[in-house]
Amino acid sequence: MNRFAFRSTDLAIKAIYDMTRTRVHLHDEANIPDGSVIFAVNHFTRIETIFIPIHLQKLTGIPVWTLADSSLFKGIVGDFISEAGAISTQDPHRDTLMVKSLLTGAAHWVIFPEGQMVKTKKIMENGEFFIHASKGKHRPHTGAATLALRTEFYRERLHAMQEKRPEEFTRLLGRFGLEDEEAHFDGMTSIVPVNITYYPLRARESIISRLTGSFMENPSPRTVEELMTEGAMLLDGVDVDVRFAKPLKIRPYLKNPVVAWDIASSDPIDFDDPINSREVLREASYSLMQAYMTAIYSMTMVNHDHIFSWLIMRHESDYIDPMDLKARAFVVADWLRKQIGIHIHTSLEVSQSHLLTDDRYAKFSNIMQVAEEKGVVRRDDEGWIIRNPHRLCDTKDFHTLRIENPLMVMANEVEPLTALTSLLDQVAMESSVQIRRRISGLLLKRGNDDFKSDYETYFDKKESKGTAIGRPRLLNGDERRIGVLLVHGYMAAPAEVKGLADYLQEQGYWVYLPRLKGHGTSPEDLAERTYLDWVVSVEEGYALLKNMCDTLFVGGFSTGAGLALDLVTRIPEKNGVKGVFAVAPPMKLQDYSSRFIPAMDTWNTLMRRLRIDRGVKAFIENRPENPHINYQRNPVSGIREIDRLMDQLAPKLGKIEVPALIVQSARDPVVSPTGSRKIFERIASTEKQYRLFNFPRHGILLHEGCERVYRAIGEFLNDHR
Repeated sequence: MNRFAFRSTDLAIKAIYDMTRTRVHLHDEANIPDGSVIFAVNHFTRIETIFIPIHLQKLTGIPVWTLADSSLFKGIVGDFISEAGAISTQDPHRDTLMVKSLLTGAAHWVIFPEGQMVKTKKIMENGEFFIHASKGKHRPHTGAATLALRTEFYRERLHAMQEKRPEEFTRLLGRFGLEDEEAHFDGMTSIVPVNITYYPLRARESIISRLTGSFMENPSPRTVEELMTEGAMLLDGVDVDVRFAKPLKIRPYLKNPVVAWDIASSDPIDFDDPINSREVLREASYSLMQAYMTAIYSMTMVNHDHIFSWLIMRHESDYIDPMDLKARAFVVADWLRKQIGIHIHTSLEVSQSHLLTDDRYAKFSNIMQVAEEKGVVRRDDEGWIIRNPHRLCDTKDFHTLRIENPLMVMANEVEPLTALTSLLDQVAMESSVQIRRRISGLLLKRGNDDFKSDYETYFDKKESKGTAIGRPRLLNGDERRIGVLLVHGYMAAPAEVKGLADYLQEQGYWVYLPRLKGHGTSPEDLAERTYLDWVVSVEEGYALLKNMCDTLFVGGFSTGAGLALDLVTRIPEKNGVKGVFAVAPPMKLQDYSSRFIPAMDTWNTLMRRLRIDRGVKAFIENRPENPHINYQRNPVSGIREIDRLMDQLAPKLGKIEVPALIVQSARDPVVSPTGSRKIFERIASTEKQYRLFNFPRHGILLHEGCERVYRAIGEFLNDHR
């Protein structure tokens, strides 16, 4: 292989690659061993032939060449990939070149055991590996295993012949074009299984596919499909997760006595000679193939598209409630986060509460847009999903399936993950009542488990309160199943609103008091949180109660009031929030010290960047009204997060159309009545109230006169339930 051409082409590829928006993430690179390596890689796109070797070469510092399908070696493209380090499967000298490069350590190799691109990602049939290709089904190729076994066979044989039969040793060196010093007898060949998962996978028109007509006359549907799929991946940006399994060692497979006899044989042996151990080595190559195929496909990085695609494909009915579908996906996603041995995309590593509220990361809407564009599903006037069973099951064209039915492709990809698919099938078949019970149960448990874990991690014997103060609470109501989500304030805990919760429970309401992340533990915990962490805490509380009750109200105190209002702006009206109440919502803070927080926060950031720890002021003193509940120290970063919460809430208040109640004290020393009045005015609800009390404190849900506030809230709920 021409090393200069290889290096020049490599630089050109890198320059092109840097212009794309593809994001490659490497995982478990430490599994790549020393010695000669054959990377057995799953094959979905042509770009893998070029770009994967680039990253492998960066990791190993050794050239990485590719064995590629002979159909690629035509015209300019063929010249390009040849110079990039690819060799055709039909090259008559390929075996000699590959074994030589592995014996000398001159190069590693990438081999695709499927034998060609598997555009449908269908590689299983009846629990066994079968590649569904354009020309029919076939078992995965054993080429990577055979190459590794041959390399180690000749490495061992050269070592044995060097002293025992010098003439055979010299002959073998000549056979591979080796110099004496090039044969690395102390090296070792390994196979490293590699999985590549793309997310999101979208085939659409791009500038690349549109330009095709300018350079090619009547391009085939296959060519157009490949340019659409891979062009969109390159230009739109896609996460490419590349994961390495533990290496498969080859030398143990040569310990068989029959193989050892051939290695030590005095007779000359060439590639195609009918040696005694041929059948043994053939069986070994099959075992190795099964091992690397299992490893490759056990590393698939599961993502939202996999979950939604499988659930839609396996749904019992052709009519699907989108909220029910998202609820089932939530159950699966929660299960995945707890599994060891199943790899998940980073977007699944965090709470999936957004699936049950506003889908703000568009995980559901994106896959639905694709499904609707392809005609796999459609929506009726009420938003229900209606499947097209004919399109869902259509597998007739291997080369266009990525465009015509991407849901099937994504479902096929996770088929080898039997633990996952078993759960998906189970969740798809469960009743809606069972799903609701699952969600409420797991969220109730998560709330308590998270508090216990955070309390143990951040416990401070000087400042942490008892666990009864900080833990979340669920108060059971009557059979009417009307729920109230009640959110506590900043630097406080659920105990802060327990009095109001008890009052509402007496009225028959089910009440859930979530714990905002960073609260009920210690100030150090709060200092590490953002308002988005609090948003998730409220969302999980909403989802818990929504799956237990038929009617739901949302309310909160101070920062909790802001979070309650924020939640209602993001919940579709049909999801059943009947009203919202906000006690002392903090659009404008009265506390003088709060005016300096943004500047102090900026100062602290600068000091940390300059690594001047003594200049950082992370906390300011707090004199709380309720020292048995509130923190004594206020994180500077926390006040900044309240500002961020309210800044993003202010322009959304016009989205609130459900009945609303704003409660405020005229003499509140922390939250300005002017600010809460602005909140009231911006809310779009036709049924809204502003109740002003005259208490000389911020915490009007505790202490003298709080019953009057309770009654005002109770009357509001009773009027609208």
